Amino acid sequence: MTVETPITALWPAPSSMPLDDSALTACYGRTDLNSEEAPRTGNPNRPRLRVNFVTSVDGAVTVDGYSAGLSGEPDKRVFRLLRMLCDGLVVAGGTMRHERYRPLRLDERRRAWRREHGLPECPTLVVVSGSANLDPTHPALADAPVRPIVLTRAAATAPPGLADVTDLVECGDDRVDLAAGLAELRRRGLDQLLCEGGPHLFGALTAADLVDEVCLTVAPLLAGAGPGRITAGEPSPVRHLPLRHVLAAADGGLLLRYARD
Repeated sequence: MTVETPITALWPAPSSMPLDDSALTACYGRTDLNSEEAPRTGNPNRPRLRVNFVTSVDGAVTVDGYSAGLSGEPDKRVFRLLRMLCDGLVVAGGTMRHERYRPLRLDERRRAWRREHGLPECPTLVVVSGSANLDPTHPALADAPVRPIVLTRAAATAPPGLADVTDLVECGDDRVDLAAGLAELRRRGLDQLLCEGGPHLFGALTAADLVDEVCLTVAPLLAGAGPGRITAGEPSPVRHLPLRHVLAAADGGLLLRYARD
């Protein structure tokens, strides 16, 4: 049995005792289930998009090529919580392959929470791939508890079998039109999205002004030169993203949440 590393709140309301699962869920919540959360401004025709990343103190997003080297037990706890809260989990095709994603299943306790709140037992996996060059036998696709969605472009040629295990959604000609893709997800009832990367997808979502919230774990590690930042791609305008909470894990990590006004 895994012993949970205590997590306490530092700001805006410090806690003297570690946060239990209920309190931690309230810290992150869903905007449609939490009346205290300010409504999201912007386009009501698209979902709310939350991005989750872990980074070292000096800004690295991987150790030896993988994010797992940065992720301690508290980060994994929040990682699982955010998956429980979302309607759709958005990930780039390259990240799904490189990080060896497994089928998007939740344990019984988290499935029960979703049932109690009127949500399907498991979120929908949404893969963004401009080429649609995805292996239809990949476990995250072939063994998914909910039929995955692939956001791609009209010019892409999907391999045989991919349309048998996923819904292929064409949005854009030369590149994936992320705004159109998110609008289609909203039309399908996916109102709250969680993006787990990778950096190029995060950069493209930021450039398109589609990011509403960033959850960032700062691991107490120095990775040194080499690994990239959590965003990559073309420069985009600087946007203000207010800090909403600071949580501290007993292992020295910080769990930060930023969200639009």
